[in-house]
Amino acid sequence: MVQLYNLHPFGSQQVVPCKLEPERFCGGGRDALFVAAGCKVEAFAVTGQELCQPRCAFSTLGRVLCLAYSEADVHNETLQLESDDFVICQKPMELLGEKSSQSGVSFTLESTGLADEKTKYYHVQHLLYKRFAPDISSYVFSDDIKLHSLQLLPIYQTGSLTSDRKNLSQEKELLSLFCFFSLPHVGYLYMVVKSVELMSVYQYPEKSQQAVLTPQFLHVIASNNLQCFTVRCSAAAAREEDPYVDTTLKACPPVSMDVCALRIQLFIGLKAICHFKNHLILLTKADPEAVPERRESPKRLLSRKGTSGKLKSPPVAEAGWNLYIVDTISPVQLYKEMVDYSNTYKTAKTQSCIHLLSEAHLLVRAALMDANHLEPGEKAELLEAFKESCGHLGDCYSRLDTQYSHLALPYYKMSGLSMAEVLARADWLLEDGSQKYERGLIFYINHSLYENLDEELSEELAAKVVQMFHVAEPKQLPHILCSPSMKNINPLTAISYLSKLDTSGFSSILVTLTKAAMALKMGDLDMHRNEMKSHPEMKLVCGFILEPRLLIQQRKGQIVPTKLAAHLKDTQPGLLVASVLGLQKNNKIGVEEADSFFKVLCGKDEDIIPQLLVDLWEAQLLAGLPDVVLQELFFKLTSQYIWRLSKRQPPDTVPLRTSEDLINACSHYGLVYPWVNVLISSDSLVDKSYTEDLSKLQSLICGPSFDIASIIPFLEPLSEDSIAGLSVHVLCQTRLKEYEQCIDTLLERCPEAIIPYANHELKEENRTLWWKKLLPELCHRIKCGGEKGQLYLSSLKETLSVAAVELELRDFLNVLPEDGTAAFFLPYLLYCSRKKSLT
Repeated sequence: MVQLYNLHPFGSQQVVPCKLEPERFCGGGRDALFVAAGCKVEAFAVTGQELCQPRCAFSTLGRVLCLAYSEADVHNETLQLESDDFVICQKPMELLGEKSSQSGVSFTLESTGLADEKTKYYHVQHLLYKRFAPDISSYVFSDDIKLHSLQLLPIYQTGSLTSDRKNLSQEKELLSLFCFFSLPHVGYLYMVVKSVELMSVYQYPEKSQQAVLTPQFLHVIASNNLQCFTVRCSAAAAREEDPYVDTTLKACPPVSMDVCALRIQLFIGLKAICHFKNHLILLTKADPEAVPERRESPKRLLSRKGTSGKLKSPPVAEAGWNLYIVDTISPVQLYKEMVDYSNTYKTAKTQSCIHLLSEAHLLVRAALMDANHLEPGEKAELLEAFKESCGHLGDCYSRLDTQYSHLALPYYKMSGLSMAEVLARADWLLEDGSQKYERGLIFYINHSLYENLDEELSEELAAKVVQMFHVAEPKQLPHILCSPSMKNINPLTAISYLSKLDTSGFSSILVTLTKAAMALKMGDLDMHRNEMKSHPEMKLVCGFILEPRLLIQQRKGQIVPTKLAAHLKDTQPGLLVASVLGLQKNNKIGVEEADSFFKVLCGKDEDIIPQLLVDLWEAQLLAGLPDVVLQELFFKLTSQYIWRLSKRQPPDTVPLRTSEDLINACSHYGLVYPWVNVLISSDSLVDKSYTEDLSKLQSLICGPSFDIASIIPFLEPLSEDSIAGLSVHVLCQTRLKEYEQCIDTLLERCPEAIIPYANHELKEENRTLWWKKLLPELCHRIKCGGEKGQLYLSSLKETLSVAAVELELRDFLNVLPEDGTAAFFLPYLLYCSRKKSLT
C-alpha cells in the first residue's frame, strides 16, 4: 500500500452543459473540449471566462466509436497491447524490448487513411509482452483481471531548467517515452526509450475503473473516488536530458523512490476520465441498479441544459449523469503546500521529510519540462520554487549521517545559495545543548572550499568552519585553511587549531607549511623561518604537492600567487621552482598555468619572460616531464635565449643553473664544439650573464634532440655582425650540413677558427672538403693578400698536411695550384711520395 498524504491537488470544478449523455470525450487544441454522443459532437471552452460555454456542434456520418484530437501534420503512432486468456497453469511472464517479439503474438500495420509519402517509413517496434496470472488463493472475478487505460506519454527536450531559451521552432525532439497500463487493482509504468524498464508499480486501495497518466501525476478513478498518485517521469527524463545529474554538480530524486498518493477525493459515480492541460474531465453516472432504467426521448434530455431556467430538471428517480471539468491547482501552489506539510516531519529526521520534499521537487521539475505552455511569469515563479526546493533538500541531506548525505552538495549547488547562506541555515545545536556537525554538511563545506569559489567568508564564519573541521574532520583542517574562501581567517586562530592537531596520523609537513603561511600572514618572520627549517627541502616540496593552494590559488578564473609564494621567490627561489615542477609531475598544475603563475608572481607582462620561468623550463628539460612537448619546450628556451642575446638583456634574477650544470645533468644539452670556443674567444664579452645565455643556446644546438630547422626563422634578430650571433648561425648551418657555406663564413670572419672547425666537422664522407673546398679557397685568399694573409698561410699548411696524408701522389698533384711556388709545396709532395714506402 502506498503512503497517502492528505494534500489538495484538485481545485474548482464546473459542470459541462451537454445536451446528450456523453459517450466519448477528449480535449484538444488550445482550449477545447469535444463531447460525442451517438452521431453528435459538441465543443466547449475549457479556459478563461468562457469556461464550459458551448463553442459549436456538428454531426458525423455514423455513431462515434472513438474520439481523439490531432494537431495538423502530426501523425499518431498506435500502440497495441495483447493479452492471453488466463490459464491457471501458466506462469506470469514478462518480455522486454525486442525479446517481446518472441511471445507468438503477431500483428500487421494497415493504413486506414489516404496514401501518404510518410507511410512507407512506418514500422513496428516491439516494446513489451506481459502475461499475468490470477491469484489462486482467493476467488477472482473475471472483471478483476481485465486490462484498461493503455497510454503512451512522451516528454520532449526543453533545454536547461535555468535557461531563458525560447522555442524558435515548432519541431520537438523526443527526450523520453513512457508506457502505462493498468489492471483494476494495480498499474504499471515503464520507460521505453533506449530500453524498456519497469519504473513504478501502483497498488490501488480499491478497484479502479480507468487511469490517465500526466507528466506530474497519475489520476485514477474508482466507483466513488478520484485518486491522485505521484509519478517518476520527470526523474527519468532529467537523467536523459542532463548527463551531470547524479554527480557532485547536480542531483535529482531517484526513479526508484516509492510513489505516493497525494489525495483520494470522494466523487460519487465516476465512470470515465481524460486529461487536458491542467484539467481533468470526469463523467459521473448514477448506479443503474439503484435507479430504474428509463429511456427518454432526446427532447426530454434537453432539460439538462444548464442555461435554460424554464426547463425542468429530471426526476430524482431517473438515471442521472454529469460531465465535470476539474482544475488541478498550479504546481507552485501545490509545491508550497507540500513544503508546509513536510515541516511536520522535520524534527523527527525521518525519511518522510525527504520523501515529500523530493516529491515537491519532482513536481516542479515536471512543470518546467513542459515550459511551452508557461507564461514568462509562471516560469520565473517555477524556477524560484525549483531553487528553493533544492535548498530544502540540501538542508535535509546536510543533517544526515548516512550513505546519502553527500547529496547535500549538488542540491545546495542547484539552489544558488552561497556558502555563507548555507552556514546560516545550518542547525548547530542538539537538544542537550551540545554541538554536532553531520556528515552531509561537512561534505558540502569541504567540497565547496576545494572548488575555488569566488566567495570569501567573514572572519566569524571562517572561524566557525575551522571549529567544525577541528571537531569533525581534523585531517582536513590544513587543506580548508588554504582555500581562497578562508582568506579572512584570523591567523592566530588558525595557528591555535593547527597546534592542537595530532600529526602522527597524517602528514606533519602539511601542518608545518600551513603554520608557516599563517605566520607569514601575521608578519612573524622568525616563526616562519623556524617552521620552514624544521624539514629538508625535498619534504617541503612534497608538502606543496599535497596542497598546491599554499602556493597557487585561483580567484575569478585568474591565477593568484599566495603571499608564501611571493616570499619564497625572494628567499628560496630554488624551492619554489622545484615545488612547481613537482606539481606538474603530479598533474596538480598544467603547463600554461605554471607559466602564468611565474609571470604574475614576478609582475611581468604577458610578453616578458622572468628568469624564474626560464629556470622552470630548464628544470622541465632536466626532469623529462611526459606531458611537456619536447620541441615546444626547446622553442620556449631558445626564443628566450635569442631575445636576450639580441637585446643584450641580462636576466632579472640570477639563474639557478649555469650552462655547465645543464650540460652535466641533462642529455638534451650537448657539449659545445671546440671550434665554437675558438670563435668566441676572438671577442670579449664583459657581461657574464650574456655569455651564460649564449653558452646555453649553443649547448642546446649541439645537443642530440634539437630540431635545427625549427629555429632558423627565429634567428633573424640575432645578427651575424656579432661573434655571438655568428657562432649561433654557423652552428645551425653546420647541423644542417651546409659545410661549404660555413667554410666561406669562417674564412671571411674568423680564419683562426677554420682549422679547428675542419678538424671537428670535415670527417668521413665530408673529408674531401679539405682539398676540394678549403685548400683552393685558402690559395685564392693568399693570392689576394691582405691583413689576414698570415692566418690564411698557416691554415694552408695545415690543410696541405691533411691532403698529403689522405691522397695518393697523383691525386695530390692534381689539387695543387698550377701557379704555386714549387719550393713551398715540395715538402708536402715529398711526404706524399714517401708515405707508401714508409707504410
